[in-house]
Amino acid sequence: MTPTDVFKCLADETRARLMLLIARENELCVCELTCALGESQPKVSRHLAQLRTSGLLADRRQGQWVYYRLHPELPNWVSQMLADVLAANTHWLDDDARRLDTMGNRPQRQAACC
Repeated sequence: MTPTDVFKCLADETRARLMLLIARENELCVCELTCALGESQPKVSRHLAQLRTSGLLADRRQGQWVYYRLHPELPNWVSQMLADVLAANTHWLDDDARRLDTMGNRPQRQAACC
């Protein structure tokens, strides 16, 4: 994974918001992400697929839900960059975080993740 690959992938605002929300929450399902971003499920899923294909995200299925998290084998520089960007720009995600925090019927995660 090169810096060019990472920055090209994150140059899209939707993908950048998805990555930072997932970094903030550790793991989110597609329904939580569509609610947080206020975007359609097909659009969110398309961007999540790009992030997964690029190696930035990993997913797991739990019943009817698909959960996304930062890929566990991300290079340290990518994880650190995401943490730094998130810490310096929490206000950029305020509306997304508010929609997520007030979302009803959020899916329940298993106590122990796979």
